[in-house]
Amino acid sequence: MVTPIGIPDDWDDNNLILFEEFCDLIRTPQRTVRDWRQRGVGPRWTRFQGIGRLYITVAEARRFLASATVARVEVRSDG
Repeated sequence: MVTPIGIPDDWDDNNLILFEEFCDLIRTPQRTVRDWRQRGVGPRWTRFQGIGRLYITVAEARRFLASATVARVEVRSDG
């Protein structure tokens, strides 16, 4: 049985996750997530003052994972 990827319930939606941490969390190579970002299909990222490392909020990570899960289920039910 496959366990779906999820954000722990006790994580505050306003907390930040580094790009690298998010990739580890969803078990996806950084190159793939960068490709999603370039195509505009990945989660929304931010940089402080437009420079430095990429961050995502816990709330955005939850939104992205929920939308990705729904899209996959819909594709399977139509196929």
